[in-house]
Amino acid sequence: MKRVHFLRAAALVLGTAALPAAFAQAYPNKPIRLLVPFPAGGATDLFARTLSQKMGEKLGTTLVVDNKPGAGGAIGSDLAAKAPADGYTLLLATTSTHSIGPAINPRLPYDTVRDFTPIAHVGDAPSIMLVPNSSPAKTVREWIEYAKKNPGKLNYASSGNGTIVQLTAELFKSQAGVFVTHIPYKGTALAIPDLVSGKIDVLFDALPTGMPHVRDGRLRALGVTTLKPSPLAPELPAIAEVLPGFESNTWFGLYGPKGLPSDMALRINKAANEALADPEVRDKLSRLGIAPTASTPAQFAGMVAQDAAKWKKIITERKITGD
Repeated sequence: MKRVHFLRAAALVLGTAALPAAFAQAYPNKPIRLLVPFPAGGATDLFARTLSQKMGEKLGTTLVVDNKPGAGGAIGSDLAAKAPADGYTLLLATTSTHSIGPAINPRLPYDTVRDFTPIAHVGDAPSIMLVPNSSPAKTVREWIEYAKKNPGKLNYASSGNGTIVQLTAELFKSQAGVFVTHIPYKGTALAIPDLVSGKIDVLFDALPTGMPHVRDGRLRALGVTTLKPSPLAPELPAIAEVLPGFESNTWFGLYGPKGLPSDMALRINKAANEALADPEVRDKLSRLGIAPTASTPAQFAGMVAQDAAKWKKIITERKITGD
């Protein structure tokens, strides 16, 4: 009799221990919500919709893109941070939400490191240095020399205080040792007419929105913000050729809430990397001005830590605020 009770107890223990593995093997068994903390139609949203279909095929389910814009990406990010860690809520984060946001707004309702599980670095969007056709500078080196001869007389446009556009320009100023005045706009599109007319002297705009003006002959591009020439704009030299180490990318990455089981994170990571290797996905991202990347969760976490430290240093040294 004792032996029968022992066998039943042993079976119960073994069965209970097998439950997590069984659940993991069944994942995913329903649609996954992919939170995008920015409005529909923007670069992050278009990236999400490009990636989600192929990722869904790899995972055997549907990824439903859910736009939750507001507060510079903080509203959607907060929803992801507070979601159950069951693999059914993911966040497509960016440089703005996880590298710049914490330094600009220390009162965020979450900790970008403690409250999220890094999954995958999925893409990078470089910027380009744009000047009017009337500018006397034909190269990055010439523009720096021009600025040094005219301290305080030149200006740069941005898409607003505390944005990646402003920070890129401030990083450039810091490394080049030039004094250029900041003119904030409510978006780079609003600054383009003033740049074309020569009222603005320089703008570091995202490649997909800035390059069409160059190809139409309205503006001149001097360089790209990647460490090496980008395949997205192979005709442009890297600014880093003149300012060693200069780099500014808008990165895109997948996160889950804190406590996401590692086997789920790795499965999502694998699906993301496989989706990014698909020629159709790569072609669509290229047309968006985004270079697909591949990484492990640890590599992604390390990249974000370095990126956040770089921007925090610039924000602190330059006393930049989001106001």
